[in-house]
Amino acid sequence: MTDLIHDLIFATAGRTPDAEALSYDNQRISYAMLAGAVKATAEGLRACGLSRGERVAVYLEKRSETVIALFAAAAAGGVMVPVNPVLKPEQVTYILIDCNVRILVTSLERLKLLQAVLPLCHDLHTVILVDGGDHLPALAGLTVAGWQAISAVQKEYSAAGVIDSDMAAIIYTSGSTGKPKGVVLSHRNLLAGAKSVAQYLQNRPDDRILTVLPLSFDYGLNQLTSAFYAGATNILMNYLLPRDIIRIVSDERITGLAAVPPLWIQLAQLDWGKTPSLRYITNSGGAMPRATLNQLRSVLPAVQVFLMYGFTEAFRSTYLAPEEIERRPDSIGKAVPNAEVLVLRDDGSPCAPGEPGELVQRGALVAMGYWNDAERTALCFKPLKARQAGLPLVEIAAWSGDTVRVDEEGYLYFIERRDEMIKTSGYRVSPTEVEEVIYASECVAEAIAIGVPHPVLGQAIAVIVTARRGMRPEADLLLRLCKQRLPAYMLPSHIELREGNLPRNPNGKIDRKLLSQELQHLFKETA
Repeated sequence: MTDLIHDLIFATAGRTPDAEALSYDNQRISYAMLAGAVKATAEGLRACGLSRGERVAVYLEKRSETVIALFAAAAAGGVMVPVNPVLKPEQVTYILIDCNVRILVTSLERLKLLQAVLPLCHDLHTVILVDGGDHLPALAGLTVAGWQAISAVQKEYSAAGVIDSDMAAIIYTSGSTGKPKGVVLSHRNLLAGAKSVAQYLQNRPDDRILTVLPLSFDYGLNQLTSAFYAGATNILMNYLLPRDIIRIVSDERITGLAAVPPLWIQLAQLDWGKTPSLRYITNSGGAMPRATLNQLRSVLPAVQVFLMYGFTEAFRSTYLAPEEIERRPDSIGKAVPNAEVLVLRDDGSPCAPGEPGELVQRGALVAMGYWNDAERTALCFKPLKARQAGLPLVEIAAWSGDTVRVDEEGYLYFIERRDEMIKTSGYRVSPTEVEEVIYASECVAEAIAIGVPHPVLGQAIAVIVTARRGMRPEADLLLRLCKQRLPAYMLPSHIELREGNLPRNPNGKIDRKLLSQELQHLFKETA
């Protein structure tokens, strides 16, 4: 039986114990070894005082101990909280305090960064270090334990007694305003997501899936769960340069690779050489620019491309099958297995084909809500009008805040996230429309369009770009292209070329909020 998320590992270990589950830094771990480590560490967490439903935060780069700690937290009856390793101490502290973390798993180097702020985390009682050997630091008011001692507790594993509707994970996601929100996921949510994605990607035991995204990102965590669902191998990677990814794809005979648009933009410009093992690639976390999609399909002609859309509150929502890309490359596809996606008006009634409305998702992938935040939960997780007559209970669905439309054949098209729309001269402008025109110049590596306060227009459109390798785009050229493709009210008032890569938020997306803040005073002198 695989009713709980850690059961995915245990079940495969029972079927094929010697099959490779994880690979990291030339360390190969079989499913039997992984299952044993998860069970032993789960008992170690209990010995540290972890009670059912309490939170275990894991603040580490991708490595075998990270995976073991996350699934051991669930196996012990606790809740895993993967913390993005690029977060700064202040951000980590916010998460630890917000969801009342009791046990923190980290490294000695990261602990040094946190040491000054950990006293603020009043619910925290234990820190487990994956390194440091026998020389563990002393922290006032906290127990500090070594990984070897925790993972070697000599006690037979016993199931925690949780059920599939209990909490399994809290994923922190950046919002349009305020602090990050903790999205609470049940075992059922995680299992349904693993099965759904593995189903349409047709994952199988001989797949070798490369995980380059943060495990604190639901899309990254799913690389693990879908691989474990299929009994496949997961290769963990902390890359420095995009070209390192291509090397690992070749060396490790990778069959599946997931990334977000900023990374695909970089990868598309590189020489892939021969990668005969690669069967599919997937994109989520934003629309892949058409130029990037065309580049990837050109350099990887035998590889299936799955374009996906989702939001953390309901995991994956839609995907576009590879065979449909030629016919409708701008579509986000149809609902993933075991989900229904609706396009609704503000009053909850369904939109007609072609009519813009909010994307709303129902089904097993809809999260439990936001941790300790009833107000924001009520805004996103709202009741649906009765879908089946005679049922007295109200069904709660996830309202994405994204505007989409559906065509006559049921294919969905993303229009815009409502809080990223630019309002200029009385018009609402989608940043994506402007960005696609800039990308079509084929001399730009990255582009982002932002609404900047303007005394006359309300907001002016500012565009920040970086150059493709070997090219130097001119603002006048890009503006001429925009004039050819866009109406006057959609033309950028400012185009800026920057060196290097644009800044990323913790989920690997271009940090729109940070760039917007940098441009707030751009038109101040015209006031």
